[in-house]
Amino acid sequence: MPKSILMLATYGLEIVEVGGTLALHAQGGDAVHAAVVLSRPQTRPQIEQAAKILGVRSVRFLEFQVGETQLDTPSKIKLVRLIRETRPDILITQDPEHSYADLDPDRRLLMLLYLEAASLAGRDWRIEECGGFERHLIRDLYYMSPHNPNCVVEIGSTFALKQQALGVLEGQMAFTAQVLRSRLNPESLETIVPGYAHLSDLELGRSLHREMDKSSALYHGLLSHAGATMAEAFRHQFPFRLERLL
Repeated sequence: MPKSILMLATYGLEIVEVGGTLALHAQGGDAVHAAVVLSRPQTRPQIEQAAKILGVRSVRFLEFQVGETQLDTPSKIKLVRLIRETRPDILITQDPEHSYADLDPDRRLLMLLYLEAASLAGRDWRIEECGGFERHLIRDLYYMSPHNPNCVVEIGSTFALKQQALGVLEGQMAFTAQVLRSRLNPESLETIVPGYAHLSDLELGRSLHREMDKSSALYHGLLSHAGATMAEAFRHQFPFRLERLL
């Protein structure tokens, strides 16, 4: 039976970071939706294009402001409405452990918002204020890029699509290059991307992300003893319900 999946992303890049998994579900007939909490207007067409490559049916931009996240009722209403309207069987979002350790000004509060909204969406809370949609209980919650994963998804068949989607996020690619040019020593950058000094920020960013993405997929796949070759790692919030041992 087809499932509904909601990828709740703090930043647009996160859609592509789990893009191999999203593409697998889309190819399998599941309804895959995404929402981005923090985004600049000029990057949104690129995010939509990347999501389309992966087979994501819809992308919503929630118009939160960087550095101004609050754990307040209006913010909860916006997220609860989204969950009740899209009615996901599976919710994918950022990992709490990673968020608490991150120095990003919004991630920690947004993590609390995500979890409270997921809980409130399943209760009789402000039905009319949240668009009149019926309450909805999320059965499966997965955290992306976790410090302590408990499952991986084989993405060898969709890795090329993931890298194609990554390449269209030109703003993010150039930003990564600018940051790493200033932070890494030239010898390290040359080892990762030979001839990097002659590349534009966009070209360097694409090359860096391709290398990082491939390394991550192999680390969680071939090198993890999980039986996968290229993989994306997740942490499921609750114990898995098994009919019998796998």
